[in-house]
Amino acid sequence: MADMRVEQDLLGTMDVPMASRHGIHTARALANFPLLGHPVHGHLAQAFGAVKLAALRTNRALGYFLDFAKADAMERACLELLQGELAGDVLVDALQGGAGTSTNMNVNEVLANRALEFLDCPHGSYDRVSPTEDLNLHQSTNDTYPTALRIAAIWGLKELERRVLELQEAFQAKEKAFAHVVKVGRTELQDAVLMTLGREMGAYAEALNRDRWRLAKCEERLRVVNLGGTAIGTGLAAPREFIFRVVDELREITGLGLARAENLVEATQNADVFVEVSGLLKALASTLIKISGDLRLLSSGPAAGLGEIRLPARQAGSSIMPGKVNPVIPEAVTQAAILAIAHDQAITFAIALGSLELQPFLPLVAHSLLESLDLLARACGILAHHCVMGLEADEEHCRRHIENGTAAATALLPLLGYEATCALVARAKGQGVKDQGILEGLFTEAQFRELTRAEAVNRLGSKLPGPGGA
Repeated sequence: MADMRVEQDLLGTMDVPMASRHGIHTARALANFPLLGHPVHGHLAQAFGAVKLAALRTNRALGYFLDFAKADAMERACLELLQGELAGDVLVDALQGGAGTSTNMNVNEVLANRALEFLDCPHGSYDRVSPTEDLNLHQSTNDTYPTALRIAAIWGLKELERRVLELQEAFQAKEKAFAHVVKVGRTELQDAVLMTLGREMGAYAEALNRDRWRLAKCEERLRVVNLGGTAIGTGLAAPREFIFRVVDELREITGLGLARAENLVEATQNADVFVEVSGLLKALASTLIKISGDLRLLSSGPAAGLGEIRLPARQAGSSIMPGKVNPVIPEAVTQAAILAIAHDQAITFAIALGSLELQPFLPLVAHSLLESLDLLARACGILAHHCVMGLEADEEHCRRHIENGTAAATALLPLLGYEATCALVARAKGQGVKDQGILEGLFTEAQFRELTRAEAVNRLGSKLPGPGGA
């Protein structure tokens, strides 16, 4: 057929569409792995562009490509993949057998056929540019795939760190805005002592700051790559000079602080670093779930719940209850975080099932890790922009909780002492501590305001007399 070309591999021949940039290896993978129904992550495909470009430039410097027109064409193709222009041609399913070989071969075929386009040669003219002899020269799936995954993960971490910082700063802005709003602090979901809404927001910001620090540490652990180790880390079929130089070239291309592993065999066998990174992503996910749950609870009601804050109304909340608005952003963020935690479990099992000299389930690791990075980045983004930045305090509601509840009782300890305060709380059933105390002449309105103002409840410790009466 005029619109088809015949390609051959060790298993036989197949017809491949003439216009397609992929070849027989990709065609077999598309038929064999109809699993997730979507291709490998775009960042992984782009990272492969960087890896292939580094290998090509190193090989050129070592004198392996003396046909300059061919080498230039391949380099242009690699650059296009790195820039995302060819990522749509990397079609293989994200889940695949073979430790990622199908992804590597898909990349090789796309780059070869794109180079052939630059050379005005028809697709499949592999005697001119070969996917394996040229684009895979001195490489293996077993060093290119994990190296590309590390690069893609670092890119994802940088975006996630930026989004976490946005969310942290959104809470810090609310910490300042709500610094004067005194509210009831709760333990075990029961009224405890007074605090400010600003300090509550500040606590969220500090937790996110800790998560952001963890993400920076993740990047450090991903910088060590096994490129140059080829099949099992021994550097089989790669010149010694190539092994020593290729990571330097990759570092120059990516601008990342990459380094070659000292023990390439170990780095090819073991990928526990992905479990470590995923575990720290799980920590961020748990923070997001905690914060989202608190925002839902603090905004509950609003009339018949806590109602201390008002979340931005994003959409109608019910098809039957007029006027109902739900906390949809915290709920969506919670689901994204739960899924990230599920991905962590998948990564842990996949890495634990590595065998001997290789990690055969890296495609699952790549899918789960890169998806988690995307999910958490988007979750932080929508929580910051669609929720926290527009969050408002219901100061009147907070004030009523203070005056009508028992949480203000602890603030009275410096004035009344523990036993007298306990007795007041017991007598104030249905009246409120403030009104009951004023009624009994135990304190004045001004004294109550002084003991429950923001500066007083924010003070570290209490101004109580010391043992000597001072």
